Amino acid sequence: MTDGGQGGDAAAGPAGRDAPAPGTVPPAPVVTQARRPDDAVPRQLRGFLALDDFEPAARRRLPRQIYGYYAGAAETNQSRDQNRDAFRRIAFVPDTLRDVSRRSTAATLFGERHRFPFGIAPMGLSGLSCFEGDLVLARAARAEGVPMAVSATSIMPLERVAAEGGARWFQAYLPGEPARILAMVDRVERAGFDTLVLTVDVPVPGNRENNVRTGFSIPLRPSLKLLADGAAHPRWSLGTFARTLRAGMPHMENMDARRGPPILSRDLVRAVGKRDGLSWDHVELIRRRWRGRFILKGVLAPGDAREAEARGVDAVWVSNHGGRQLDGALAPLHALPAVKAAAGSMAVLFDSGVRRGSDVLKALALGADFVFLGRPFLFAAAAAGEGGVRHAMGLLGAEVDRNMAMLGVNAVGEVARRHVCDAHPPPGPG
Repeated sequence: MTDGGQGGDAAAGPAGRDAPAPGTVPPAPVVTQARRPDDAVPRQLRGFLALDDFEPAARRRLPRQIYGYYAGAAETNQSRDQNRDAFRRIAFVPDTLRDVSRRSTAATLFGERHRFPFGIAPMGLSGLSCFEGDLVLARAARAEGVPMAVSATSIMPLERVAAEGGARWFQAYLPGEPARILAMVDRVERAGFDTLVLTVDVPVPGNRENNVRTGFSIPLRPSLKLLADGAAHPRWSLGTFARTLRAGMPHMENMDARRGPPILSRDLVRAVGKRDGLSWDHVELIRRRWRGRFILKGVLAPGDAREAEARGVDAVWVSNHGGRQLDGALAPLHALPAVKAAAGSMAVLFDSGVRRGSDVLKALALGADFVFLGRPFLFAAAAAGEGGVRHAMGLLGAEVDRNMAMLGVNAVGEVARRHVCDAHPPPGPG
């Protein structure tokens, strides 16, 4: 997907296996490279100069419990913090005196051209960030010409996000139960999705102590603390939660082939089912049933990449769940080169810790074909809705474009291993 052509265009990158798109959702439009002048940016967004600027605004707007759920990770936050540190260890080695006047940030994945080499990762309970948060993210992604993956833990039915938001990627958590797996796969196909992402790094829920400390839980448990915090954030309480409740208590809509229980229900955990029995045999079962593109998300080991290719998977997604699962897991940026070497014909996707355009380019240089971000776009949605998400994408895209020029490349596919080095190599022998 990072393969790009000269003259401001992108050539076809790694493609999935040829398969008919099972649904009728129209393809995302290809948006031109032109950027809006600064005076065309709405005044309320002009203070957001980088992705990190959205988080403080989101923190002010969201109740403590909701913000803590989005921002936190597992146990000591070691993996979350090391995801960012990994980027700091990598330095650029630019080519100079190159004509970069024809550069383009366009990139191709699975034969589809996108405006930027990045998209929106699946994020649970996005509908609590702002009113109809899943649709906000999907519409922004469609408008900006990038992919967005709908989360299994959305409180909006996947059918609606596909029909109204144009989403065509769905991320699933599946139990090790063939009947439930096949029923869910069939539901996703009927809804019109053409890309199924199976998250494989959550056999059991991570130990998120921060959720306990802030009072957040699944199922949600009403409490005086939650009520007081909601009252302290009236814009969220009235503009997001109250508007959501007008349609009834939110449900976990997409964990199974049938609608799940309300987010307050004690039956929620039981309804989700156990995932610790999920195995490679189930991957084969899905591959036989699912006619679209099939991706495994949460891969860090080269051996798993080789196994995925042998089982007919179209892409592996290098990720440690943003540090929200196994605390101490390897930073995906460090895992990326070895996974790429083992991936064979599969595309290699990447997330975890990306905050700047320079991070996107470093991931591409180390082997990613496409890069995804989660939290920054969710915070942008919380801070400023669809306009905030689109502005965030524009900021990140402008950074990619600017840094490509300084790196000496015209196309995303020209970014190569020679453009980066380890800025902090381990000490040699004493």
